[in-house]
Amino acid sequence: MSNVLVIDVGTQSMRGIIFDEKGNLLVKEQVKYQPYISKENGYMEQTAAMYWDTLCGITKKISAQHADLMQDVIAMSVDTFRDTAVLLDENNNVLRDLILWSDQRTADTSTPMNSKHNTLFKLIGMTRTINAIRSKVKTRWIMQHEPELWAKVRKVVHISAYINWLLTGNMTDSYASTIGHFPFDHKNKRYLKESDLVFPVYELDLSYMIPVCAPGDVMGTITEQCAAQTGLPVGLKVIASGSDKGCETVGVGCVGTDVASVSFGTTSTVQFTTKKYFEPEPFMPAYPAVLKDYYNPEVQIFRGYWMISWFKQNFARHLEKRAEEMGKSVEEIMNEEIESIPAGSDGLILQPFWQAGLTTPEARGAIIGFSDYHTRAHVYRAIIEGIDFALREGLERMEKRGKQKIKYIAVSGGGSQSDLICQIAANIFNKPVKRVQTYETSALGAAIVAFSACGVYASDEEAIRNMVHYTDTFTPEPTAVVTYEHIYRNIYLKLYAKLQSFYKYLEKE
Repeated sequence: MSNVLVIDVGTQSMRGIIFDEKGNLLVKEQVKYQPYISKENGYMEQTAAMYWDTLCGITKKISAQHADLMQDVIAMSVDTFRDTAVLLDENNNVLRDLILWSDQRTADTSTPMNSKHNTLFKLIGMTRTINAIRSKVKTRWIMQHEPELWAKVRKVVHISAYINWLLTGNMTDSYASTIGHFPFDHKNKRYLKESDLVFPVYELDLSYMIPVCAPGDVMGTITEQCAAQTGLPVGLKVIASGSDKGCETVGVGCVGTDVASVSFGTTSTVQFTTKKYFEPEPFMPAYPAVLKDYYNPEVQIFRGYWMISWFKQNFARHLEKRAEEMGKSVEEIMNEEIESIPAGSDGLILQPFWQAGLTTPEARGAIIGFSDYHTRAHVYRAIIEGIDFALREGLERMEKRGKQKIKYIAVSGGGSQSDLICQIAANIFNKPVKRVQTYETSALGAAIVAFSACGVYASDEEAIRNMVHYTDTFTPEPTAVVTYEHIYRNIYLKLYAKLQSFYKYLEKE
């Protein structure tokens, strides 16, 4: 029996996990950390050293406490969150703290691109969306606000590339990890050409970019220097996989045209796996999948299940003591509180745009329908329902654009641990919701790629068949389906258009 070690780097914690070739989780070592350092409201940064030091602590502990299992580890892989750049100098030293994907600062876009591009984007009605993308390019913000530091930058890489370089000494990255505000051609899995229409959007010279490889490629092996820091064996192969969301999609077995992968994570997403490239929204690319020759069109709810953390911190701190006494999590207690609240939260409806999207750049969060009988628990249930309504809207849009008909949903992320949350999703989507044998689906997806790359399985598809096992299915409940269908069709889908003018007004304030 052979094993694979995966390091899963999340926004709020990091996990080191060993899987066997049947998809069984043998070891899990998790370290939670402060998600970000905030110097100002909306600023979210973290040190690169924190991630590396955490990784070293995890691998040392696993190597010391599970030497028997480590003897059977044939390779390792790293999956990370997306859209977080590391700025390096000529000696690959980190120049500043990382600006995380969740950071809300925006760059100045008042200086227009050249007249040709401005005219083209205006003609197709995408000027506002393109400027929204330009404003989110954090390297542009650094150019504008920290020009002396920017002058020292020689490489701009994703956090995934930086970690893999520390492991192997090779500066490369998987094209399935190269997801963020970089000049990357996701359809052709290479960097944009300077002649490409959207190249000026990023204002990043190609000289800053590093080589990319395919998922399943050997990125290198553990060096002696790395072994001394991590406790990992010298020469252990490091296999390229992909981003956390891409690995989740593999880890829940989403490979057919009739299944969608829904992640109830910090950022909530719905993804397809398809060989046909199509944009889920105009100028929103489908990302290269962790499975070769596939793509993952995706719709994101940027704050997603982060909203649960937000709600807990601001409105449920009083439950912490009770949770500790009962040996439960605060989320478990909150879930118990909403079991008796009917579908639709007694008329409370939430629009979950706590952070705006590309095609809705002015969007804000909203809750309507308050009455005197509503409680804190009603708001919590409305958050869960609102996220699902938004994900369903995204799924239906992708079904239409991709000409696919989804028959069931495979779920992952923190929220998927709750039976109640899975049942609410089944009722809102009106489709069966399936859950696999482990909550650690990102790590499982990376392990699948590694086992296939090492020849344990002949293909990724064969690895999925042997390593992904559906253990729970939640079927739609007819009465709740009728309620949710009414809310979704008659209220939720009309809500944004009704509130848009107010959002635009608030944007100017």
